[in-house]
Amino acid sequence: MDKIISCVAPLFVPATRADRFQKAAGSGTDAVIVDLEDTVAISEKTQGRAALSKDVLPSGPIIMRINSATTEWFEGDVDCARKMGVKCLMLPKTVTADDVLRLRNLASDAVIFAIIETAKGMANARAIASSGVARLVFGSPDYCVDLSCAHEYEALASARSELVLASRLTGIVAPLDGVTTAIDDETVLESDARRAHAFGFGGKMCIHRSQVESVKREFTPSPSEISWAHSVLAESEKGVAKVGGKMVDAPVILRARQILSRLK
Repeated sequence: MDKIISCVAPLFVPATRADRFQKAAGSGTDAVIVDLEDTVAISEKTQGRAALSKDVLPSGPIIMRINSATTEWFEGDVDCARKMGVKCLMLPKTVTADDVLRLRNLASDAVIFAIIETAKGMANARAIASSGVARLVFGSPDYCVDLSCAHEYEALASARSELVLASRLTGIVAPLDGVTTAIDDETVLESDARRAHAFGFGGKMCIHRSQVESVKREFTPSPSEISWAHSVLAESEKGVAKVGGKMVDAPVILRARQILSRLK
């Protein structure tokens, strides 16, 4: 379960598209998100849930995105996950810690990913992070709709920083960033993933299997970073105070160790 909690490039697949499950599992993703929420039409919610079975679920780690705690489908979705043996649940539109508690009361042993996608949810992000969730997730498209702001990095910088800070303060895994909707533009995807990584996110959700490898690559240390980290640690053991003309002190050494730890 530790691997699924720290997944880097989880991939969404509509619960109504069982024909795509195994393709998604073979994409290189570290977790398939079987989605019962936004990618399933209202008219197909119950039908899509009923069509799921252990036999059709994808192989490998699975996250199930259920409908939010305020919807009529919430309890049925949780029951479906329990019957399927899915332990990791993604809770959309998490507004308060009480939403997490309601899910916990129905699924006491669930690993919960809480999606923050409203202004109220963002205001309560630290309380939500402290409520027993395994990870925070940024639902950036819905967040922009709620705030009537552009889906651009400049407009969302403070929100991203808050989720990273809330996660760090409570000691949970760094959050997952929201999706890039430009499926056919790898340059945009790579830029989005690179900046999410720079903000301190631990991964980014994908909506197409073609996005998985690019996201994983941007969250993996580059050869130059790895070389720099090895140099810093090697020179610091010799008592050298500079590497590449820059001072080497305790924070720099810790940063080098962080980079190399991501290779494990």
